[in-house]
Amino acid sequence: MSLSELRVFGRSGTPISPLTLGTMNFGEGTGGPPGAPTGAEESIRIIHSALDAGITAIDTADVYSQGESEQVVGRALRGRRDDVFLATKFHGQMSPNPAHSGNSRRWITQAVEGSLRRLQTDRIDLYQAHRPDYNTDVLETITTLNDLIRQGKILYYGTSVFTPAQLVEAQWLATTNHLIPPLGNQVPYSMLVRANERDVFPITQQYGLGVLAYGPLAGGWLSGSFVLESGTAPTRVHSLPGRYDISGPSSERKLLAADALARLADKLELSLVDLSIGFALTHPAISSVIIGPRSEEHLAAYLKAADVQLGESVLDAIDDVVPPGTNFVERDAGAIVPSIEFAELRRR
Repeated sequence: MSLSELRVFGRSGTPISPLTLGTMNFGEGTGGPPGAPTGAEESIRIIHSALDAGITAIDTADVYSQGESEQVVGRALRGRRDDVFLATKFHGQMSPNPAHSGNSRRWITQAVEGSLRRLQTDRIDLYQAHRPDYNTDVLETITTLNDLIRQGKILYYGTSVFTPAQLVEAQWLATTNHLIPPLGNQVPYSMLVRANERDVFPITQQYGLGVLAYGPLAGGWLSGSFVLESGTAPTRVHSLPGRYDISGPSSERKLLAADALARLADKLELSLVDLSIGFALTHPAISSVIIGPRSEEHLAAYLKAADVQLGESVLDAIDDVVPPGTNFVERDAGAIVPSIEFAELRRR
């Protein structure tokens, strides 16, 4: 696999690169401590380097640095917009006002105008619901997105971390109400986060959905910076401590698996990043893998990994460490459904 071998995004017929540039780390700040946004000028250099290397898809969200990521992307794409499959997302809260969030018609119609303005474009190629909204009827959401397609403000729409039932419901509602159905779904996928292999990927394949897979390094667990001997956590541990508490039995098993995968990579004379990206690119349901570099050095490592091809014996060895369909921690799914998160929904 190489960046020149484009893949078709779902049933759209649109070719995109096997790697998508994720921009969660980009902002107008000047960098700073771990977890801070990459400064605007360096972010623009990274975007230009990615495009020059053959990446044709960029994924962002309005909530990333509260709109600053979209602003940076807009600046970087001046004169190159038509060469890029541009995806962004809505749902996250964009101000102290809680009404400035969610998947309602009222908010989506405001959110899309903000994204178009910040991205300096007249249309968004893929507009995604960043998370399910359990307070809004799904039909209201997809009717609104259907209208945005009719208005020419977006070309396609999709979802992110929707459950299998929600994916099927959205397709059924669109079809029965003569609406354009969702085209894509964005999910976490890595050697340590494999639960989507059980049911989400078969559903996306059944309905012809394009899949953008994020987190190929499992939020830093597969970056090589989280090592068993020292118990050193990745930098994101400070911003998402709940996902990096290694004291629990589930996280301990996850850490042991990460260590075993690192040893496998060493045996194969690959970096753990190479092994991780190569694995994520292998699943036939995946349209493109989102990478999230913080620097041009990070980008170079990701680009190199796009050329890695893993044979059957290597994939079998990965399966021996982490069986297919496995998630070690519930939160690794990207979102916890209310029926699991809130005890009062499970008890009379």
